[in-house]
Amino acid sequence: MNWYDRAGRWAEEHRAQVDVVGTLLTLLVVVPLSTAMSSGYIDYGLGTVGTAPVLALFALLTVGPLAVRRTRPVLSVTLVYTATLVQMLLGMPLVLPANFFVLVALFSVTVYGPRWAHLVAIATGLLGSALLGAMLGLQSGAGNTIFGMILSVIFVGLLFVATWAFGLVRRARRETLIALRDRTRSLEVERDQQARIATAAERSRIAREMHDIVAHSLSVMIAQADGGRYAATADPEAATRTLGTISETGRAALADMRRLLGVLRDEPDDERGNGGAAERTPQPAAGDITALVEQVRASGMRVSLVRMGVARTLPPGTGLTLYRICQEALTNILKHAGPDPSVTVVVTWERRSVKVEIDDDGRGASADSDGAGQGLLGMRERAAMFGGTVTSGPRPGGGFRVMLDLPLPEPRTEELSAP
Repeated sequence: MNWYDRAGRWAEEHRAQVDVVGTLLTLLVVVPLSTAMSSGYIDYGLGTVGTAPVLALFALLTVGPLAVRRTRPVLSVTLVYTATLVQMLLGMPLVLPANFFVLVALFSVTVYGPRWAHLVAIATGLLGSALLGAMLGLQSGAGNTIFGMILSVIFVGLLFVATWAFGLVRRARRETLIALRDRTRSLEVERDQQARIATAAERSRIAREMHDIVAHSLSVMIAQADGGRYAATADPEAATRTLGTISETGRAALADMRRLLGVLRDEPDDERGNGGAAERTPQPAAGDITALVEQVRASGMRVSLVRMGVARTLPPGTGLTLYRICQEALTNILKHAGPDPSVTVVVTWERRSVKVEIDDDGRGASADSDGAGQGLLGMRERAAMFGGTVTSGPRPGGGFRVMLDLPLPEPRTEELSAP
C-alpha cells in the first residue's frame, strides 16, 4: 500500500473531521471572493440585498453544509441547493464562487447518499441550470430568455451530468470495496468457526482415545486386584499371576498413553533423537482383537471369540474403530455385568460390511451406571465417523448386547481370491 492509498484510507476513516477542516479552509477563500463581487448586484425589484455582508452570508450558507457532505449527504445537498436557489431569486450576482460547490454537493450525494437522493439531485440540478439560463436571458433582454435557457442547459447541464456520472463510477467502486471487505470479514469469521469446530472435533477424538485406553486398562486392573485379594489366602500362586497381569496391563496402558501424547506433539522427531518412535508405533487394528480378548480372559472373565467370513485388510481408521468399540464393550462388561459373566464376541466379515456382536449374560441394563455416560456415546460417535451404526440394549433372557455394523468398500479381486 503506497502513501496515496494510506492517505485515502485515513481520510475515509476520519471523514467527518476531514470534511469539517476542508470546509473551513474553503470558506477562508470563498467568503472574501464573494464579498468582492457586491458591485455585480442586479436589481430585479426585490430590494437592495447584494451588499457584501449578505453575499458573505450566502457564501457561508452554500459552502457550510459541505461539512456534513459524507456523513449526512442528503441534508448537505438540500441546504446547498436551497441557498443557491434563494440567491438566484433575490437577484444577486448569478454566479458566485461558492456556487461551484453545488457540484461537490451533487458528487457527495451520488457517492454516499441513497439512490433516490442522487436521482432527485441530478434532476433538480438540470432544472436549476434551466432557471439560470432564463435569468441570464432576462439580464441581457427579454427576448433572449429561451436562448439563454438552451445555452445554460447545454453547458451548465453538461457539468452536472459529468459530475453525476463521475460520482456513479466512484459509488460503484466504493460499493465493490465494501462488498469485498464484508466478504473478507465473513471469510475470517468462517475460518475462525472452522478452526473452533476442528479443535472441538480433535478434543472429542482425544477424549475418546483416553477414555478407551484408561477405562479399559483400569477396569482390567481393578478386576484383577479384586480377584487377587480373595485368591491370595487360598492360592498364593494365583495371586502372583494376578499381580503379573496387573503389571502387564499397566505397562500396556502407559505405552498407549505415551503413544497418544507423542502424536499430540508438534515436532515430528523427538528432541532426544529417537526419530519420533511414538508417532510410528502402529495403532491397534482389527487383527488385535484376538490379543484384546486374551487380555480380558486373563483377568478371569470367560470370553469366547468367534470369527465368520474372510478377514480383510482395513484402512487404519476403520480398523482402529473396530478395535476400540470391542474394547469399550468389554470394558463395560467388566464394570457393570457383575461377577463371573460369560461373554461371546462374534466378528462377521461380509462382502460390503463387517459386523461385531458382543453378548454377555450379566446384569445388563439393571446394573448401576457410573454416571459418566461416555462409553456408548463414544462408540456411536466412532462408528458414525465411518458411516456405521452401533445398537445396544438388553438381551432377551438377560444380559446385554452391543452390535456394530460398519460398511466396507468393495473388496479387490486379490482379497476375494485369498484363501
